[in-house]
Amino acid sequence: MTEPAKRDELDVERLRRQVADIGEARTASAEPAPELNAFARQIAEHYRDSSYSPALLIGQFRLLEFVLCFTLGLLVNWVAGVLAAHVIYATLAIAIGSALTIISLQVADAYQIPSLRAAARSSRSVLTAWSFGFAAMIFQLVLVQPHLGLWASLGWYLFGGGMLLLVRQFIAFGIRNWARDGTMERRAVIVGGGAPAKELVRALEGQSDNDIRICGIFDDRGSARSPDVVAGYPKLGTFAELVEFARLARIDMLIIALPASAEQRILQLLKKLWVLPVDIRLAAHSTRLRFRPRAYSHVGAVPMLDIFDKPIRDWDSVAKRIFDIVFSVLALAVFWPVMIAAAIAVKATSKGPVLFVQKRHGFNNEIINVLKFRSMYTEQSDPTAKKAVTKNDPRVTPVGRFLRKSSLDELPQLFNVLKGDLSLVGPRPHAVHAQTGERKYVDVVESYFARHRVKPGVTGWAQINGLRGELDSDEKIRKRTAYDLDYIENWSLLLDLKILFLTPIRLLNTENAY
Repeated sequence: MTEPAKRDELDVERLRRQVADIGEARTASAEPAPELNAFARQIAEHYRDSSYSPALLIGQFRLLEFVLCFTLGLLVNWVAGVLAAHVIYATLAIAIGSALTIISLQVADAYQIPSLRAAARSSRSVLTAWSFGFAAMIFQLVLVQPHLGLWASLGWYLFGGGMLLLVRQFIAFGIRNWARDGTMERRAVIVGGGAPAKELVRALEGQSDNDIRICGIFDDRGSARSPDVVAGYPKLGTFAELVEFARLARIDMLIIALPASAEQRILQLLKKLWVLPVDIRLAAHSTRLRFRPRAYSHVGAVPMLDIFDKPIRDWDSVAKRIFDIVFSVLALAVFWPVMIAAAIAVKATSKGPVLFVQKRHGFNNEIINVLKFRSMYTEQSDPTAKKAVTKNDPRVTPVGRFLRKSSLDELPQLFNVLKGDLSLVGPRPHAVHAQTGERKYVDVVESYFARHRVKPGVTGWAQINGLRGELDSDEKIRKRTAYDLDYIENWSLLLDLKILFLTPIRLLNTENAY
């Protein structure tokens, strides 16, 4: 490797180490976000609707093909009498054969977008995989039913192979249409303009299996160094405006079109951009750069250096949503008598509505309406939460004081979870105007908005570690943010389950709840 190449690689390794330190909460003086220009806002509104993740589509298609193979096998063996005589053994054999078919298709790359888009070209791989899975099923079944029948077996094989080929024709038609109308794509913004951005655009557009939709370019430099239009794509604004644009639009990826040697400039960018729930990649298509193979991800043949990944993505997000729905329904089934009693107590002891609705920051910094049982006198309630509730606060009703200490006032948030605004477990959502002293939380902690890369939760990692109640000091908001970021980086369903089951135990400590 040449000396310049070695220097580039060392720069990248050092960059990744420095990037890992960005998550440490630091005191900062936050600058107000600039107003997004009208043209960029118009483009962002065009991308407000969510796109469909290719990873989710492929996963669902795998499941569909498994179900089809399995169902056909059960049907044939039921007609042939094998299933009635040996139900457990036959069902297991058919499941194994169907699974082997899917595994074979995966090994043959038949679940890649190019293969799915051009079904005719992958037909040989499909038939080979089906033949392998079918042979495994027949081999197991003839052990218990030697007289399955030649015609039944041949019909099963031909019908199964034809079914898989036909389904893939429909999927190919769907993918081509979804790609054209923007339903299935990864939306990307290029960060940095000029010649590097132009080279990157041309490289991406040259990929036959490219699912990237370039939504625009952002650059701080003027028109002399960074043209207003690069390879047909407009420059929409500055780096400072990019954060607001990415939040308004449903952006999936930010691609930095700067050389890795521009380390300080990249770090300054990442300090602004890492709070967004998107993938952040450093384009590595230039032949002047040399990286270790394990550092790469690819869009077609275009290499990207992974810097940040969107947390809780694709099938993880599906699993977390199922977790939320199941446990929320169970909680409502258990606590509905308590909720009715709390509602009656609130209504009977003070004037005003039973529920209190407060605007808080949700996923991607969006504003959501969070429900609680009202715990203050209506005329003294503070929807903005600029003045935090303190010990023996006269604004809190006697019933409200009990509800707040026991956290029963939070139970209506289970309906927020079912609606999809909240998760059961996640960083606690704070009121939009909440502050400590005279400063908003983002003025105290530079990385505060990085908490919003995932849905906020009814309970969280910070809360079960004792960080509950009033945030009346800089140190408390720093610690809570640090726990929230640790949760995001180390998320798993097991961690969610642990937090969920520890929450009732931790609620017994009411020292900071008032």
